[in-house]
Amino acid sequence: MADLTSLLEPLQLPAGWWKKLVLFGLAAFFINIGVDHFVNPDFYLAIMPPAFPLHAEAVYISGFFEVLGGVCVLIPRLRKIAGWGLVCLLVAVYPANIYMAITPEAFPDIPVSLLYVRLAFQFLFFYWAYSVTRPDYNSGAF
Repeated sequence: MADLTSLLEPLQLPAGWWKKLVLFGLAAFFINIGVDHFVNPDFYLAIMPPAFPLHAEAVYISGFFEVLGGVCVLIPRLRKIAGWGLVCLLVAVYPANIYMAITPEAFPDIPVSLLYVRLAFQFLFFYWAYSVTRPDYNSGAF
């Protein structure tokens, strides 16, 4: 157990198991979703609003920054800025969620109610990313 503690010490994890779960969950969520942008780009291309340019580029760039943000929230010196970066990223991709909700015929395999629930869940994700910018997650960070 002492070996695990010494391994995790450089991460300057927040106090309490819940905050640790929030931090590791956020990292795992964004790393997983970011990697999925590269593995399953067709889904993300389909949800891009047609009026937006550079669809493929936006999918890969957002995937890259999701992975980067997920990794960087685990690095104490970068945790706060990574949290803010993920908040900004979520704001930037929100139009794709709106597009899905107002164009349900383009997504016949997804129930309309789920498309609207997804819009609401984005606000939980905003708060989740924002939470790691707070002082209780950054006691030893700069």
